[in-house]
Amino acid sequence: MYDSRVSNRLLIIMFITQSLFSASQISIFTLHSIAAGVLSGSDTATGMPSTVMTFTQSLMAYFFGIYMGRYGRRMGLSTAYAFGMLSAIVGVAAVYYGVFPLLLLSSAGMGVARAGADMSRFAAGELYPAQQRARMIGRIVFAGTIGAILGPMLVAPSSVLAGLFGLNPSNHILLANAQFMQVLMPIADFNRGLTTGPWLIAIFMYGLSFLITMIFLRPDPAIVAKQYNIDEKAKVGESESGRTLRELLRLPDVQLAIIAMLISQTVMSTLMTITPWHMHQANHANTAVSLVISAHTLGMFGLSALTGYLIDRFGRVQMMIIGALTLIAAAIISPLSTQLPYLVVGLFLLGLGWNFGYIAGSSMLADALRDREKNRVQGFNDMLIAFSAGLGTLSSGFLFEFGGYLLVSIGGGLLTLILMVFIRQLSSKQIELQTA
Repeated sequence: MYDSRVSNRLLIIMFITQSLFSASQISIFTLHSIAAGVLSGSDTATGMPSTVMTFTQSLMAYFFGIYMGRYGRRMGLSTAYAFGMLSAIVGVAAVYYGVFPLLLLSSAGMGVARAGADMSRFAAGELYPAQQRARMIGRIVFAGTIGAILGPMLVAPSSVLAGLFGLNPSNHILLANAQFMQVLMPIADFNRGLTTGPWLIAIFMYGLSFLITMIFLRPDPAIVAKQYNIDEKAKVGESESGRTLRELLRLPDVQLAIIAMLISQTVMSTLMTITPWHMHQANHANTAVSLVISAHTLGMFGLSALTGYLIDRFGRVQMMIIGALTLIAAAIISPLSTQLPYLVVGLFLLGLGWNFGYIAGSSMLADALRDREKNRVQGFNDMLIAFSAGLGTLSSGFLFEFGGYLLVSIGGGLLTLILMVFIRQLSSKQIELQTA
């Protein structure tokens, strides 16, 4: 029998662990592209850590779906957090010794962790009825608000902590490993703001997420969700047999859900990845970079609870449209000036547009799937999203080198216009199927 008290308790536990996970990821992201640029000495390499992370996430997302289907959500999430802890250890070594390939290896580990951790939103949605699903998915995404606030704020104190442990990199090591530098900057400029601090803090926070999940995430959310699905099937007489992946991908609502998440994630990742390096070249201090990233992640996560309510109240498609329009506004405002107010507003809107599209798409996909189909299709969906985002982050460095921040923004705006076309066509097809 379905028990809302159990669902609420499990939701709280996943909210706490996702908050810790998000804060760790965002604190590292604040210096990710700067570390890549410093260690490699190349503009085109600034997006490589994010690219490696998203491609690894893409490769592992489908397997995490299968893994969770076999061993449950608790083991899947615990495994993800364990990989995050290992990747943070490698990240400390990469920055301390100035080894760019190790930074990429650390990013790959973060991608594995992200592949599993992102499945928690589906786990939360499955614990509740369809009319509450978007709100519960929104609450898990809202956990990123902790990261939006705490993550960038951890950079400065974590740098002090790294200094106390003697783990901040030295200039001569960084210079020795900058193999691609064509014009050596003064050492003070070259090493500006680079620290192992965020990776050091992440070791502790990933480890804490692992312990909380292993000890307290009981009963497994998959067991609770299965019981709830049995109750629902008894009411509607649903068949036990699941549809094939090919059959599901032919459904307009499944197609629209995946495309909305895919394009929203790609546009957001592409523009977000290059922004810290863009600001670094415009001589903004790390505190300014942290402020912009805080505004961006606040847009991504801060209104998620409200977003879920609006989606349940007004519909998935309507919020997808609003999300696309918000992404276009971000692509217009962000490159207008290197002054801080433009970047703060532009990156906030970029995060908010992603928030609308991502939660609406996740909710629509959860609505379309039955019990046997969920883990496999959700993993396939996240694999596509991460792969596409990886292509976006990979292209961001090249676009920035050839056309600057403006060209990156134009690319994001054009891709969002394509999303608008898909929303119109696929939503119309879904209405036709429902009325047929």
